[in-house]
Amino acid sequence: MPQKFDKKFSPNAQRPARRPGSARPEGERRAARGPETEEPSSSLVYGKNPVTELLKSGAGVDTVLLADTLPEAVAAYYTALAKEAGAVAKRVHANKLRLTCGTDSHQGVAAFASAVEYASLEQLLELAKEKNEPPFLVLCDGVEDPHNLGAIIRSALLCGAHGVVIPKRGGAAITPTVLKSSAGAAARLPVARVANIGESIRRLKEQGVFVYCADMDGAPLHKNDLSGPVALVMGSEGRGVSPLVKKLCDGVVSLSMAARGTGVDSFNVSVAAGIILYEIARQRGQG
Repeated sequence: MPQKFDKKFSPNAQRPARRPGSARPEGERRAARGPETEEPSSSLVYGKNPVTELLKSGAGVDTVLLADTLPEAVAAYYTALAKEAGAVAKRVHANKLRLTCGTDSHQGVAAFASAVEYASLEQLLELAKEKNEPPFLVLCDGVEDPHNLGAIIRSALLCGAHGVVIPKRGGAAITPTVLKSSAGAAARLPVARVANIGESIRRLKEQGVFVYCADMDGAPLHKNDLSGPVALVMGSEGRGVSPLVKKLCDGVVSLSMAARGTGVDSFNVSVAAGIILYEIARQRGQG
């Protein structure tokens, strides 16, 4: 049987190897971004020593919750550990942390293990190379709704993308809600979680990948040649693609829309992603 996380997690326990981007066993899939978005689960680890060992073990961690009653020096210590582990640290009310853990014995610290094992950007490019295909990636620049992220990953898988890139901060992580919304695609398509989307774009361009973002002031989708090495950047639900990221892109694509002037002035980000990804797949001979 696979080793499951529980509230007495031991970082020295033997754990089965998993390929990058693959799903954890069913008992480990209940990771969460925080108590406000996911229910408590067996992937929750709490207590100062267990959380410290988890963060130092190299296991995937999405979020570290720190009670607002923790001394600043202690909070700073765990924040630094979380940053080094690629996790996000959040200060929460002590009562919310108690409700999340279901006990008062949390010592002011809790952590949620990742729902998947993330890949690296280099591994996504290597996957394309192994398939003898020009790279085809999707970058999410601040997509916050887990349902949208799940739908984007689902479309990316079905359209032949080699992976999805998400930020460590400022966007949804791979949670059980994302796994469900993706219809399981998030367990099959490698996902890289990076510190900086802009830096990832620079690295992709160095590898000869043309990077396009979706925005309303772009060139019509059908007028762009998207058949070669390509990466598509989708922006956040409210703000769209950030100005810096947009400036780094090689081009901007847009979708034609009817019903202008009705107050409905844009597609949902996951719908827009699906339309553009299908066009990329068509031009690559996959549609």
